Amino acid sequence: MNNDTLLKKEGMKILTEQLGPVKAERFIALIIREPFDYTEWQRGLFEGVPLSDFLKKAMEARQMKNRDSGN
Repeated sequence: MNNDTLLKKEGMKILTEQLGPVKAERFIALIIREPFDYTEWQRGLFEGVPLSDFLKKAMEARQMKNRDSGN
């Protein structure tokens, strides 16, 4: 498989695992239907969030992922 195919496959797997199949399909439909600049959206996502809060949330997410994966 080429890199694009692998990326799409992994992306669908993650979306489905995190959102479930119905919400994953809905998410994809929203992205396709509406003009969307992911880079611009991402820039504003954490605007005004103190770095300490961001780092704390990142560490919590990593710990939860490690716990869920058995690491």
